[in-house]
Amino acid sequence: MIYHGNRFTIKPGVSPERLEEALESLRNQGRAIPSVKSFVVGRDYGGEYEWGATFVIEDLEGYWEYLVHPAHLNTDRVGLPLVDKFVSFDITDDDDPEIGAKITALHKRRYDSMPDINQLVSDLGEYEGLAAPGPHGE
Repeated sequence: MIYHGNRFTIKPGVSPERLEEALESLRNQGRAIPSVKSFVVGRDYGGEYEWGATFVIEDLEGYWEYLVHPAHLNTDRVGLPLVDKFVSFDITDDDDPEIGAKITALHKRRYDSMPDINQLVSDLGEYEGLAAPGPHGE
């Protein structure tokens, strides 16, 4: 299993309605993407982030489905413009010593094939994660 997590803070001045739209889009990912086995979206406590989401996915094939699914792309397009700081991470019980590199390759493939998503991530104030394109496309 792969536990894909996101932690983020919202830019100052974002309206509660726009924030709720983005959070609901995250929840919809969990409901709409067939490869998501379970999920949680909510407040993040115990660190510097305000919100978080975790999606449980069975394997790399399902992870790719998750990354390119229209529900996920909607969240990127609705939510990323509201985000200041963002980190994504993966925890897995897969014994494959190459699993990290394989997950990174999926992210890179997505960014390479979706310039608008790459730009949204590049425009974040701060982003850490696998194959992160870096601030302002660096």
